Amino acid sequence: MSHRNAIILILIAAVLWGTTGTAQSFAPSSAHPVAIGAIRLAIGGIALLVLVVIQGKFYIRNWPKWITFLAALAMAAYQPLFFSAVLWTGVAVGTVVAIGSAPILAGIMEWLFYRIIPDRRWWLATILAITGCSLLVSNDQAVAISPLGILMAVGAGLSFATYTLFSKKLLEQHHSEVVVAVVFTLAAILLSPILLLYDFTWLLQTNGITVALHLGILATAIAYLIFSRGLIRTSAATAVTLSLAEPLTATVLGMVIVKENITTQILPGLILIFTSLVFLSFRKSS
Repeated sequence: MSHRNAIILILIAAVLWGTTGTAQSFAPSSAHPVAIGAIRLAIGGIALLVLVVIQGKFYIRNWPKWITFLAALAMAAYQPLFFSAVLWTGVAVGTVVAIGSAPILAGIMEWLFYRIIPDRRWWLATILAITGCSLLVSNDQAVAISPLGILMAVGAGLSFATYTLFSKKLLEQHHSEVVVAVVFTLAAILLSPILLLYDFTWLLQTNGITVALHLGILATAIAYLIFSRGLIRTSAATAVTLSLAEPLTATVLGMVIVKENITTQILPGLILIFTSLVFLSFRKSS
């Protein structure tokens, strides 16, 4: 696979992730965001596990236990951390801190663990994308800053960066579909206690199960499988920055499908993110 094709795969995955917010808007009002995140992970993990079992590729030998566990723990932690951050500090601040901190943290972690220093092109693309994200979620209302919410948002960004970094390490030894299946199944198991804390009767409604299946299969199982395949040929830092196509997609879908209000900051925000992705996509090396 070429580097350019890998970038395309990661962008496709980010677009699929970008459908999450719009899909959730169609869920029953009784569906708590954290509960949606937990069931999304459970469905995605089961779907991926069934896939590799049918393909005859599933195995549990020769897995680096700590790296596998940390990747799964990071994925399990992301859902409650992100949704709790949004609950404590609001959608705007929570989203910007979580999504904006992930590329920076991925770059720092890649330097600490593998001594890979992101180049100037990556830094410029990341700064442009984070600025664009800030514009997308900014509004004229007063913003309440919660230290705990900020901490949870940074934790969510760290979780995604950690998942990406350790998944890339696992991909050096195992097939992408097996890596995603094992990590997500373990993550779903780690997150299973949440099933005892929330009401899941909304899954009995047509729109509830439809949203859950969309999020679990399309926006999780398929999206992360595609992301992992692209990750093989890109650095973790680059992959996380490219994933900022997610808020771009979410914003466009929100305007077109959910009919959300368009503010004066949205258009330049979209342009900045799009520019950063194009700029990073045409780099010569990973």
